Amino acid sequence: MKAEPAVQARLLDLQNLDTELQRLDHRARTLPEAVEAAALKERAQTLESELISVRTKASDVERRQRKAESDVEQVRDRADRDNKALESGQITSARELQNLQSEIASLARRQAELEEIVLEVMEQSEELSAEVDRVAAAREEAVAEHTATVARRDTALAEIQWDRTRRSQDRERILEEIPADLLALYDKLRAQHDGVAAAPLRHGRCGGCKLQLSTVELNEIKAAADDEVVRCEDCRRILVRTDESGAGGRSAE
Repeated sequence: MKAEPAVQARLLDLQNLDTELQRLDHRARTLPEAVEAAALKERAQTLESELISVRTKASDVERRQRKAESDVEQVRDRADRDNKALESGQITSARELQNLQSEIASLARRQAELEEIVLEVMEQSEELSAEVDRVAAAREEAVAEHTATVARRDTALAEIQWDRTRRSQDRERILEEIPADLLALYDKLRAQHDGVAAAPLRHGRCGGCKLQLSTVELNEIKAAADDEVVRCEDCRRILVRTDESGAGGRSAE
């Protein structure tokens, strides 16, 4: 394959742009802000679920507290009625009096038990209320951090896209200077070698695979015509000769 030395040199410019575009794409896929935003979103969702659970528990305890307080009030009202009946002096039967006194004593014990339950439930309610406040605050903090991180991520992505657009435009201009057959070979080699198809030959070393060429290989390259497209014998990438090739190199300028 033939191509003017200046055209071959432009392959290095194209390769540099393609390598930079690959780097920008990789950076966009692996932005720390994107990873952090995803983690914060997951944390906010976890805290939201936890908050719903804690609020449900708090609501259940509040209902238990209201029920216990209502039970205490009913027992207290019943005891008040019995005490008034006892104090009225209208009960003359010894048996009725004994039954009334027994009921008053039983209601007093029941009231004490219910009041103890009310205290326990109130403590649980206070603890759950504090837990609701803690989880809600943590969720709000995670949401705020997520919002801020998303903003940083979007700014970084916008900067990457701007760089990518500029380099893509430069790439399109270079493509106009490269013959179709050379470009086809370049694209084929890029697909085979992790995006690196053309490399400079400097000091007898391939810039692609980094291997030192043998004296025989260097002499063959030296003997080749200026417009001959040469390849690395080891990695088969296109070798672009430079003033530092060590093989009678041509300028890549």
